[in-house]
Amino acid sequence: MCNSSSITEFLLLAFADTRELQLLHFVLFLGIYLAAFLGNGVIITVVACDHRLHTPMYFFLLNLALLDLGSISTSVPKAMANFLWDTRDISYVGCVAQLFLIIFFNLAELSLLTVMSYDRYVAICQPLHYETLLGTRACATMAAAAWGSGFLHAVLHIANTFSLPLYNGNSLNQFFCEIPQILKLSCSDSYLREIHITTVTAFLLLGCFVFISLSYVQIFRAVLRIPSQQGRHKAFSTCLPHLAVVSLFMSTIIFAHLKPPSISSPSLDLVLALLYLVVPPVVNPFIYSMRNQKIKVAVWKVMSGCFS
Repeated sequence: MCNSSSITEFLLLAFADTRELQLLHFVLFLGIYLAAFLGNGVIITVVACDHRLHTPMYFFLLNLALLDLGSISTSVPKAMANFLWDTRDISYVGCVAQLFLIIFFNLAELSLLTVMSYDRYVAICQPLHYETLLGTRACATMAAAAWGSGFLHAVLHIANTFSLPLYNGNSLNQFFCEIPQILKLSCSDSYLREIHITTVTAFLLLGCFVFISLSYVQIFRAVLRIPSQQGRHKAFSTCLPHLAVVSLFMSTIIFAHLKPPSISSPSLDLVLALLYLVVPPVVNPFIYSMRNQKIKVAVWKVMSGCFS
């Protein structure tokens, strides 16, 4: 009989069979995690400590760093532990918790990136109303809505996925718990659940994509009307990091979850998972700080210990 309660643990994907390769993967993942932890930790520290960065743009950037740090912390440390101790198992409760947090952080980040596009739109297209539209209460409300939307979607996805009886083994062909892999273990017609989950995710992605696209159409139109080249350059410099982060995150997550089944393969699924789950938390801090003079100055002051 189909009974999900009989499953007490799942087996995650093993990257390699030899001990040497397992230790190599551990070192690589450790380097990636430390880079993400350092980069996002610096962003959080400088934005929280430097009063000159207490503006809506940097407030949302601090929230993005928190989400990135949470996102990569849900999957990479467990993978490192499995590499180090030569295991593949994750408990049933641990899998539920990991999947919940992955969905929560990623969908909250998607919502936050949409909010950040609105911030750039108001700053460039309606600068005279910036303080009115993006006051302290408005920013806190929008950030809370982004986190809340991630939480609600995570609850719905978890309830929908783990209400299915599972019997078809307990091996997941991924290095973390993932909805498509769990649905493959179902003894019922899981394709109906896949259609439902894909539809919900697609509407959310589509809504965010349309909002961000419309915001940037208006932004680019406004920037091109700026008479001075220096003014256009300054406006573009505040938008391009956000646009780069959005493009990287949305392109990989859309292709990973909405790609046709005909082109799906274990190796492609693994690469795409790394691209949307591991790469953004590592590169986002560098994208935002690379050409941002205020963050560079704040970082230097953190290092020199002379905050004003």
